Order: sequence, then structure tokens, then C-alpha cells
Amino acid sequence: MTRRLVPVLALSTLVTGFVVAVSGGPAQAVALPTGARSLESVNYPGRYANTLGQLAAVTTSSTAQAKRDATFTVVNGLASPACYSFQTKDGLFLRHRDYRLRVDANTGDATFRGDATFCAVDGSVAGSVALVSYNYPTRRIRHRDFALWLDTYQDTATFRADSSFRLAAPWAPKTAKGPVIPGLFADPHIATFNGRYYLYPTTDGYAGWGGTYYKAFSSTDLVNWTDHGVALDHGPDVSWADNSAWAPAVATRDGRYYLYFSGGLASGNTAKQLGVAVAASPTGPFRDALGRPLVRADQFSGGQAIDPMVFTDDDGQSYLYWGQGVARAVRLNADMVSFDPAQVRVITPAGYNEAPFVLKRNGTYYLMWSENDTRSEDYRVAYATGTSPLGPWTNRGVVLQKRLDLGVKGTGHHSVVRAPGTDTWYVAYHRFAVPAGNGTNRETTIDRLEFNADGTIRPVVPTL
Repeated sequence: MTRRLVPVLALSTLVTGFVVAVSGGPAQAVALPTGARSLESVNYPGRYANTLGQLAAVTTSSTAQAKRDATFTVVNGLASPACYSFQTKDGLFLRHRDYRLRVDANTGDATFRGDATFCAVDGSVAGSVALVSYNYPTRRIRHRDFALWLDTYQDTATFRADSSFRLAAPWAPKTAKGPVIPGLFADPHIATFNGRYYLYPTTDGYAGWGGTYYKAFSSTDLVNWTDHGVALDHGPDVSWADNSAWAPAVATRDGRYYLYFSGGLASGNTAKQLGVAVAASPTGPFRDALGRPLVRADQFSGGQAIDPMVFTDDDGQSYLYWGQGVARAVRLNADMVSFDPAQVRVITPAGYNEAPFVLKRNGTYYLMWSENDTRSEDYRVAYATGTSPLGPWTNRGVVLQKRLDLGVKGTGHHSVVRAPGTDTWYVAYHRFAVPAGNGTNRETTIDRLEFNADGTIRPVVPTL
């Protein structure tokens, strides 16, 4: 498997939670709060890093644009989950080019992701942070003549102060709902375990959807989410895949948790296969349960082996669904990691592309799926109803699609959850990141899913 090597140079750097050390003494790795923040200079209070690559004064009387320019959303590091990226209100990312700081649209390639990722360490005064370049670990963001540069660390009081920032309250606070987790995440699987909500998305923002790991999040209210870190990483954790970590889904049985996922190789045979990993906790860490694919790429004719989903019926029987182009379903064995290949059924409905999802309400089974390509603004969700987990199915039409008046596009690859002990339902799905997203820069959001008196699903109205 291929693993990205980070240059060490004269500095040991934070990539997966290590301490960053420089010649002037140790600098401890720092965990930053995600969400909207402004970066205030330590030695020039009242001046803030902005989207122009400058350190500019901002006050309550400043223009709305100046306040917007001085606001970033701290998100999951594009190049490493142990570090951070800084997204603007316009969906761009703070990055360095020729050691000068600027903002650009995420291209998803490894160079951009590295240029836009910074690891946080202690700053020069208590409560402040310094931001170390992910791919140039001897360099930090600092200001010179009120311009932001990526400069080689100097063991001086002046440099330490010039490269230190306080994470202040945002000058342009968030005013709209969603995304529910800051940053680029897609294909969300939402579930409840022991009265708590859990969310498992694809880590997005990679060219060719080449992400390598999954994170787990949890919440008690669907609003405030706790990031539990990496639950499964294809690099060290999966022997047969190191790339294309797509569309996880988690189910439970007998106190154990099973994460079903898609995976492929970064080079050579790029055909996707399905795997399953197991853990004692819904947040992991998960380990590969088989050491081989659960569904091989060449095992069944037609379609691509991606987008697994597991539905467990009231009698305790679990069913595995998957497929792009062709939808397949099969009863899982009681071990949750095997099935009888002879029992696999094709259940492809008209209009189907990918992302099957099954739920049950009041004795009716609902098969839902995504139509069109995830790179299209017309990516959307349709559904059918049936009398068993395997059909037959009656097509009921589209229930979730774009809303151009709000700039919402590419609404799809969803999952559904019921609030425990109620008949209140929610749908988690991804959309193009608002306002500057596309088919590889997507974000996760949640809306209500409501039913009519006859059991049909009301069209979901996407919200911001």
C-alpha cells in the first residue's frame, strides 16, 4: 500500500497526534475547536488574518465585507485528520503558494491539500496557537509588515509572537443551518445506538474521491456533534485497500458494531470492493473482520461493488444492500460478516444509480436510492415501497432534489433515522458545499423526513 511521507527536515512534526519540537524547545500539539472563528494576532490585538492574506484591523464599525474576510471555519484537515484547514465564507481554503498565504478553491489534489493543511501547536502566550505547515514542517504562518507568509521557524521572541494567533469569536458568525459537521463530508450514514445519534460520512475533498479514512461523530440533539476521530483508516487497517474510502454504514448485533465500507487501490487494479470491520464501540476503532473483501469486485456480473447498507428487521434478521448501476440484496448470516452468494438478489428499480437505503415504518418497507451522477447538480433521491425487505417494490418517485433558490445542488446519498421512541424521522444527505462546492467538495446536512397519512413520503424541502 502507498502511504504519503511527510518531510521531517529539522523538526519532528504533528501528523497523527505527535508533539512538534523545534530547536527552541518543545511545542505541544493543540486540539482546535471546529466551526467559525477569527484569527487575532497576539502582538497586534485587533488585527486579524483575512482572506486577502493580510493582517487587518477589524472593529465593530468595520464593513460587513471586512468582517466576512476575517472569518474562517476551522475544519478537518484536507491532508490529515490530525491537523486543520481554514475555509472562508465563500467556500475557499487558506493555503500557501510560494510561501505566500492566499485563498483558493480546493482542487482536491495532494499538493493543494497539503498546502491548505496546518497543524496546531502552542503559541507564544497562553491560549494562543501557532500554525505549522503540513508539508513544510519547519515553516509556520507568520506576519511580516501585516502580510501573511509561511516562514522558516526562528527561535526568537519576535518570530514566536509574529506566528501566534488567538482563536477569537467570529466577526461574521454562522447565520444558517448546516452543514451539521464543518468541512467536506459526503455519503452520510446516520444511526442511533443506546439513545445517541451517530454519523459516519465519507471524508470528501479529494480528487477522484480518493479519501483513505472514516471519522465517527455523535450527538444527542442532531445539532451539536462530537468528533470522535478516525474510526477506520484504509492505510494501516485494511490490507486489501488503501484508497477510495467511500460510503460507510454501521450496524450492531450482540454488543458489537460492524462497519461496512467500499475500498480500492490507489494504483493498479482500481476496481472497488466491499469490506466489513468490527469494533466494541460505535466510534471504533474498527478492525477488518475478514482480512479480505466481503464482496469482491468480480463476484457478481454487472454494477460496481460500492455503497453498502444494512437493514435489520424486527425479527433480528439483517440484510445487506449495495451497488452502483445494479442494486443487490441478500440476507446476512448471524455473524454479520458472511452470506450465501446463491441467495443474492438483484432489486434494481427504474432510475436507480447508487446508494440503496431501506427502512421500515408501520409494516411498510421503503427502498430509497440516488439517481443521476453525484457530480451533477441533479443528483437526487427517489424511493419505492414494498411488503418485504427484498420487495417486490412499487416506485413512488423523487423525494429529495436540488433547490436552486438557496444554491442547494446535488442532494443525494442519504440515510434515514428515527428519533428513539417517536415517529419523528430525519434524513441525512450530502449536497454540493454552499456556495462553492461540486461533486468532490460536498457537505453533510440533515432535514426532517415526514410521511403522509397514506404512508407515502412528503417531498423533503432542503434548508440552509
